[in-house]
Amino acid sequence: MKCEIRIGTRKSELSIAQTMLVADAIRAACPDIEPVLVGRSTMGDKILDKPLLAFGGKGVFVSEFEEALLQGEIDLAVHSAKDMPLELAEGLDILGVLPRGDVRDVLVTMADGPQAIMADRSGSTEPVRIGTSSLRRSIQIQELGSRLWPGRTVICKDLRGNVLTRLEKLESGQYQGIILAAAGLDRLQISKLRKGRYRYRYFTPEEMIPAGGQGILAIEGKKGGPMEPVIARISDRIAMGELQAERQVLKRLGAGCHEPIGVYCRIDAGADDRPAKLTTSGNGKRADMQAGCGCGDRGGSGQQLLLTGIYEKDGVRRRAAVCVDGLWTEGRLEETDRLLAAADRLADKLSGKQ
Repeated sequence: MKCEIRIGTRKSELSIAQTMLVADAIRAACPDIEPVLVGRSTMGDKILDKPLLAFGGKGVFVSEFEEALLQGEIDLAVHSAKDMPLELAEGLDILGVLPRGDVRDVLVTMADGPQAIMADRSGSTEPVRIGTSSLRRSIQIQELGSRLWPGRTVICKDLRGNVLTRLEKLESGQYQGIILAAAGLDRLQISKLRKGRYRYRYFTPEEMIPAGGQGILAIEGKKGGPMEPVIARISDRIAMGELQAERQVLKRLGAGCHEPIGVYCRIDAGADDRPAKLTTSGNGKRADMQAGCGCGDRGGSGQQLLLTGIYEKDGVRRRAAVCVDGLWTEGRLEETDRLLAAADRLADKLSGKQ
């Protein structure tokens, strides 16, 4: 007889699809275990007429599951890692992660009709209305707007709700474009299910630096509990290392929901690409800078770590990068130490200490 484990999930289509990925991975690795999904609606799902900042930030999607874990009502909880607070409830931990999905942000517009702004050649000077509830996305799309829509300004309006609700708001004309995570669109197979309805403009991680943890599914449970060895069997070492580094930067900066911040870690094998020239801006003034990453000649020598970030505080916006050769060949403890040290260096650059 199979042993059942209860996995907590929000009730949105995307949350269920993501939790099913974890459930399938557990079944494949542990045939004697049968995952059972337990759906819950969080405060963040219920209050859609206010910005998240008005009632607790991203943590409102997690806290109720943490209480259920501590009370023994569920055995695991699956979250989008970018939604997780930096401090978890005492006794809980991220036990593992699945291989990382697409990290990119996507601008979605209507394929046809008056909202099809991607092909706008009308010479209009009307502002472009973009829907996003993310300060990180807002500052970056406003920077990119002059290239996407010459002669037009970008106005960002708050956008709440699950992915399908957000797409419905786009279709109703409330926004001319909305920004979503590519991983969510992929997991819901939106381009297949709604073929031809939208246009997609995928931003590279250099154009729009993602949120820490974007594209990663985190599995939360009791530290040292019976689920820990089960999740260890399905956890992806590289994605976990990337998440550790990104969360380390966020912790070092003390970043909450009130400052725009993006951070992205990439661990590559034999990559030859180098970070592009980066820009620091503050108080409306811009100054080009070359990020000092000290990569040297790469020559395909094992794996490399690249960390990039954007952070704005007190009217000063900084972009920075750090890269290190020879990390994560075997995932040893000293490699983890170097990974976190690189994250500390990036945090110092973003805070202006370097």
